[in-house]
Amino acid sequence: MSARIDEPNAKSTESGIPKRVTLRDLRRWRREGTVFPCLTAYDATMARWLSKAGVSVFLVGDSAAEVVLGLPSTTHAPLDFLLQITAAVRRGAPNAYVIGDMPFLSYHADENDAVVNAGRFMVEGGADAVKLEADASFASVFERLSRAGIPAIAHVGCLPQRVQLHGGYSVAGRTAESARKVVEDAIRLVEAGAVCVLAEATTAETAEALVDAVDVPVIGCGAGPACHGQIVVTQDILGLTDWQPSFAGSEGQIGSSIQSVVEQWCEKVRRKEMDHPYIMKDGEAERLDD
Repeated sequence: MSARIDEPNAKSTESGIPKRVTLRDLRRWRREGTVFPCLTAYDATMARWLSKAGVSVFLVGDSAAEVVLGLPSTTHAPLDFLLQITAAVRRGAPNAYVIGDMPFLSYHADENDAVVNAGRFMVEGGADAVKLEADASFASVFERLSRAGIPAIAHVGCLPQRVQLHGGYSVAGRTAESARKVVEDAIRLVEAGAVCVLAEATTAETAEALVDAVDVPVIGCGAGPACHGQIVVTQDILGLTDWQPSFAGSEGQIGSSIQSVVEQWCEKVRRKEMDHPYIMKDGEAERLDD
């Protein structure tokens, strides 16, 4: 039995921000109308810097397959790799709310596999929740995860893991029928136990209807301003990727800065101008020639 039941989150004496962000905080932000930023992170160093910037919700996305590994799509994301980098993000941002991304085929074939693999994200990765791309047909998976005590987030709208099935990416909710399906999928998955919804690449009207239809936090990824939280791929807004989705934009050109710094360093190497701090003790250089 825990002595901490019903205790409020401890507050930082410096900032007033909860020392450990939990699902309670996401729910509170939803109630208060506080829109929270959420970014992807794939390593401890980036997670640490993003946390310092005020980001308290991280998705360790299967987009790492493309961004980190250079693979052609998210369907190639290895489960064990995602587990490792989820743990890395947790170490880099120990107080953040960390979401592990269930990769392609990690929950599709068998509900028992889904529970085991999701559990690995919690135990090995230190995740606070897992995210699954899903429609209403996956309700039984969410029910199993909920019974196991694993918080699951329903990813609806555009589902990148199904891109090959549809022949490419497409915006969800351009028609009333399409929008209605997104909302109905989300409702069913929340009924099955989803603790949050992530809506990707939907029309603003679809997201508005979704926010009105469910009583859990809704995170938007190119889904319009009505969502309770907003997420993009970090490398996109930093200008580190060759192409950015129209909804992400580019807030900086860090890639160009990296290139410039490295070019300067390479030139110093070629000119033999590298600083070297290590010197021998007095008299030892002469002894070296003896």
